[in-house]
Amino acid sequence: MQKENKSLAIINSTVAEIKLKPEFNSEMADEGLFGMVVEVLEDLGQWKRIQTHYRYQGYIHKDDLVIDNNYAIYWKDNAQAEVSHAVIDVMAAPKYQSYRLNVLTRGARIISTGNTEEQWAEVVLPNDKKGWVRKDHLGSPVNLDIKKDDEEVIRQKLVKTAMFYLGTQYRWGGKSPLGIDCSGLCSVSYLLNGIIIYRDAHLKKEYMKEISLEEIKPGDLLYFPGHVAMYIGDDKYIHSTSKSSGVVINSLNPKDRDYRKDLRDDIIAIGTIFKGK
Repeated sequence: MQKENKSLAIINSTVAEIKLKPEFNSEMADEGLFGMVVEVLEDLGQWKRIQTHYRYQGYIHKDDLVIDNNYAIYWKDNAQAEVSHAVIDVMAAPKYQSYRLNVLTRGARIISTGNTEEQWAEVVLPNDKKGWVRKDHLGSPVNLDIKKDDEEVIRQKLVKTAMFYLGTQYRWGGKSPLGIDCSGLCSVSYLLNGIIIYRDAHLKKEYMKEISLEEIKPGDLLYFPGHVAMYIGDDKYIHSTSKSSGVVINSLNPKDRDYRKDLRDDIIAIGTIFKGK
């Protein structure tokens, strides 16, 4: 029997598969990153219908969640350490010769206790266990303000973030350094800078303004049928494509060796978060 159970939960897996249907063999629509707080919209027993803070809905298995509304509220307020390295180990003690408690990817949220030992920092995981990570693998969440911050700086940060994923394998529905798809790459590059855009490969006007190709600047998005890429400047764009098995850079310029005529001919829209003049 389906039960309405609107409450908050914390993702407690390295990456949690967000399914289109509440079953293991269902297509994956998105991935939730470790430490992300989601809203449980419906309790289906082993499966929970959830909504992310960027309004994406799907189904997560209960084993990937810590379902505790009060603790999730506390976590949301206090998990202010974000993994900045591609993939890191959480160790039981502040040394590599210890044993691993968990593996986290870029964008994972955890609580820092403030305790340090040489190059290690103590952290708390959603299951309330404590572990240790390298201090230089952590940062603070970035929240850029497109109304107040310098536009050029924001554009540079978006491109820099996307470039972190260069060479990452293609994974349908993926959104981490373990595997990522086209809209996962673009949306997570914005998300890690505190900016929410639509997760799928469609230009939604409540998130982005449509512009012409002549107006495109670094950080803007190129939309194709069922595909999306980020423009990085000099006629180049970065995208995750199954044709190349992962994240690569291609060109809009026919004179360049990495030119993709099939994509250049199929551009259907250009999107920007900036209002312009």
